[in-house]
Amino acid sequence: MSSSLQEQLLKAGLVDEQRLRKARQEQRKPKGPKPPKKAPRVDERAEQARRLQAEKAERDRELNRQREEAAARKALNAQIRQMVEASRLPKGEGDLTYNFVDGQKIRRIHVTPEVHARLVQGGAGIVKLDGRYEVVPAEVAEKIRERDANRVVGGGAPAVASEEDDAYAKFKVPDDLMW
Repeated sequence: MSSSLQEQLLKAGLVDEQRLRKARQEQRKPKGPKPPKKAPRVDERAEQARRLQAEKAERDRELNRQREEAAARKALNAQIRQMVEASRLPKGEGDLTYNFVDGQKIRRIHVTPEVHARLVQGGAGIVKLDGRYEVVPAEVAEKIRERDANRVVGGGAPAVASEEDDAYAKFKVPDDLMW
């Protein structure tokens, strides 16, 4: 009688080997609900380190962008300075005063009659460089305007008659009305 009930049933032929194995497996399985799976443990320090590293990379990208912009502005200023210094027209100790508008203020420079004529006809322009005003040929003023429109403050474009003025061009003006 020392044999188990399972062995006795097997000898009696009431169960076969397969059912016996299946019953043993079921006995080994835990009864009741399964314990909940543990959520993967997030290492807070590693997560914080990754976040800090991402923030540092973003700051570095922003600083690099600012440095590149500053270098581009510096190169542009150097280009403009070189263009002005290479092609400025001599103002001389001129007797004529040329008035122009810089922002909200009316400014004046003293120029020679030749430079004054070029400014009036549009053959020259005025460029602001380091707080000073320099007179340059119209072509150079246009190149500077392409690079930085705020630097060109006066002249550079010939005065073009509007279409209204041209409409009256066909009429004769009496001599006594001429100034």
